[in-house]
Amino acid sequence: MKPTRVNIISLGCSKNLVDAESLMQRLGDVGCDVRFEDDGPADVVVVNTCGFIGDAKEESINTILELGQAKSAGRIGRIFVMGCLSERYRQMLTDEMPEIDRIYGKFDWDGIVDELKTSAHATPVTPAAGARRRVTTGPSNAFIKIAEGCNRFCAFCAIPLITGRFKSRPVEDIENEVRALVAQGFSEFNIIAQDLSSYGLDLYGKLSLARLVNRLADIEGVHWLRLHYAYPAQFPHDILDVIRERDNVCAYLDIALQHASDKVLANMRRHITRRETEQLLDEIRAKVPGIHIRTTLMTGFPGEGSEEFEELMDFVRRQRFERMGAFAYCEEEDTYGAQHFADDIPAEVKQERLDRLMALQEEISLEIQQEKVGKTVEVVIDAEEDDYYIGRTQWDSPEVDPQVLVEKTRELIPGRYYNVEITEALPFELIARPC
Repeated sequence: MKPTRVNIISLGCSKNLVDAESLMQRLGDVGCDVRFEDDGPADVVVVNTCGFIGDAKEESINTILELGQAKSAGRIGRIFVMGCLSERYRQMLTDEMPEIDRIYGKFDWDGIVDELKTSAHATPVTPAAGARRRVTTGPSNAFIKIAEGCNRFCAFCAIPLITGRFKSRPVEDIENEVRALVAQGFSEFNIIAQDLSSYGLDLYGKLSLARLVNRLADIEGVHWLRLHYAYPAQFPHDILDVIRERDNVCAYLDIALQHASDKVLANMRRHITRRETEQLLDEIRAKVPGIHIRTTLMTGFPGEGSEEFEELMDFVRRQRFERMGAFAYCEEEDTYGAQHFADDIPAEVKQERLDRLMALQEEISLEIQQEKVGKTVEVVIDAEEDDYYIGRTQWDSPEVDPQVLVEKTRELIPGRYYNVEITEALPFELIARPC
């Protein structure tokens, strides 16, 4: 009997990707022939969906519809759906999408594995104990999810409704995972959670992010550690000392701020004011000179009039974030915002504000990038193209941040680290030559 050929498609955030990688390993362990985002024929395609905002939901639905066409054409057998969208909208998917053969939630991996296992076939190679994942982001970087869920209940966000309450992983478990991945050749680790700031509070009774990162930084072979999705209220200030003092902890912090107007922040239930936000940012920059701060902002949340939006623009001009993303508010049913505020800002106004905000950020980003011209920086090489190598600095997280295009004046090996001289700057790219 041939092993079941399974193609895994992961949509949405890096946390979803970690889940998909773990599922790939489990399916391989029970004899499946597992592929990742493969275009070829498959007995089963498993779609790990995202349900965070409207665009993500639409992408998930469109992916399922496209797979339904492939199924009708005989290129694939069955369609399984898992992840956030199916966790929240299981009945709707059941009623409205006959293309789907099985629907699982975000956490029911046992059901998928039991359905597809082929015990007669064993996986020839399995990762070292502790990793239990087939990492897809190579050649050097991997995401490490240190917690699941969220207790913040921001007015716009459905994540707590999908994932449940915040739950930290034990420090020792995370250490074992990183050690196992180092043994496989990985050296760059992006530490992720919905709310990094709360790490450890549920397990140890105190904020423990600094303790965790120090322990991970001690592991031989860890070249870079990078931190994603801190929450500004109840921020663990001691993490700043760790970022400054440990050479292999990147001078980088991803901290979603969402807005700067006190009125809008209160409506969002963010539990912080503009003044407190600015004080926190001042402290971060003072304690970690040269840090690159990445943030996410939102336009069009209820209560954002012209005055509040101009406050946001002023805030961005003053703060000069090295990295910034933004999106227009999309009402999510059953959230506090949907239940208590009218979504009465026209879509075109939300988009116009978003366009203005991102145009401002492009100007700021170009100025910051130009400051790097003539400097020597360390990059990791991710890939080789015909005309250049693609690299990243410690200030660039995979997929979301700028890349460094390195001239092919000598051979560089993907997955390794090199010093390069920056020769040219674009808003979201740097050009460099090897030193």
